[in-house]
Formats: sequence, C-alpha cells, structure tokens
Amino acid sequence: MKLILLSIAALAASAFTSCNTTIGLGRDMRILGEGMENSANKQSGGTQDTSGAPVY
Repeated sequence: MKLILLSIAALAASAFTSCNTTIGLGRDMRILGEGMENSANKQSGGTQDTSGAPVY
C-alpha cells in the first residue's frame, strides 16, 4: 500500500512540476478536455463546439 501511495505521489509531483504556473496547468487540462471531446465527437458523429471559449 505504501508503494502504491508513493508511486501516486511521485506521478503527481512530476505532473505538477511540468506546469510552472496554475495558468499552465489550466491550459493543459483544457487541451486534454478538448482532445477528449473531439475524440468523443468523432465517435458519435457530432460536430465540433464553436462556443468561442477564450484561449490564454
């Protein structure tokens, strides 16, 4: 159990240090979400969202 928690902590630390700022983390999460959404749209045959969300 300790090994699993240590592994999770190490993974989280490396993930968070790859983004130097909170804004960077937000961008990464937004891009990840958009990629997932685009993939889901391709599977379902839907159209791409053109909501005009701001890009920082």
